[in-house]
Amino acid sequence: MSRYLVRRLLISIPVLAGISLILFSVLALAPGDPFEELATNPNVPAEVAQRLREQFGLDDPVLVRYARWFTSMVRGDWGFSFVSRVDVDTLILQRLGTTLWVLGSAQVLGILVALPIGVYSALRPYSLFDQFATTFAFIGFSLPTFFTGLVFILVFSIQLDWLPFIYRADLDSTGLTWVWDSVKQALMPVTVLGLFQGASLTRFVRSAVLDVVRLDYVNTARSKGLSERVTIVKHVVRNALIPVVTLVALQIPGIFTGAIVTEQIFRVPGIGSLLISSILANDTPVVMAITFVFSCLVVVFNLVADLLYGWLDPRISYR
Repeated sequence: MSRYLVRRLLISIPVLAGISLILFSVLALAPGDPFEELATNPNVPAEVAQRLREQFGLDDPVLVRYARWFTSMVRGDWGFSFVSRVDVDTLILQRLGTTLWVLGSAQVLGILVALPIGVYSALRPYSLFDQFATTFAFIGFSLPTFFTGLVFILVFSIQLDWLPFIYRADLDSTGLTWVWDSVKQALMPVTVLGLFQGASLTRFVRSAVLDVVRLDYVNTARSKGLSERVTIVKHVVRNALIPVVTLVALQIPGIFTGAIVTEQIFRVPGIGSLLISSILANDTPVVMAITFVFSCLVVVFNLVADLLYGWLDPRISYR
């Protein structure tokens, strides 16, 4: 497995380099100028804006700027935010904890909802439970997160006044009170994202289990006298999880991009809201860093999924 891992990591290097070149070129050629406000401000001399453009190399050819960015990124220098006036990596790290807390909890919630419901629906196909689960799953992934987020705010924040609808990173409380306040303000964004992810994953789990439960080796396990619980857990669910792992691995990077809308609705100070504000302000170093991180997540989690295949099914070899 170690040789396979090293080979995949070596392949990922040119892949990520190609992705970064495309992202950088698109952002460089896109309309907009981070110093546009300075250029149109009559109180700022034109030579000041021009001097700043020369300082940051914005008038250099795209390939020259990309080479400078790539070498700096490899050394750990992710650039400087034109708007916040701080280093990009510092700006991202300030919001990374909030994003990981909210999105990680949402993904865990989605998996905890999808696995038992999907497995039980497959074991009792076309039953009343299966019909209810299918109906709610279709409703869950048909409704966009911005709609369910607004509904949650109207019901739980405005009508019932149970939960805050604005996420604050600077809570005044301490100790257990701080923990409770953090959980309360994260409940709605986590639930909105988690149920959306869990709805689509439930249908996928049900389909995967249905395909496996009818196979001959499952009947053989039952004929050997294994209990139904052992048969389901060891022989059905474990093999059914192989395609599910692929979906989850692709969902994890996708939930970062999908959370952009949810973070805007609940004012969560995370990576998604930072990306939106940076796009609106033409803060290209920050936009480039965040989009490149998303691309790295896709490559990394695809590799993680491939490694998990061998653990779930020993017949799969790493070559």
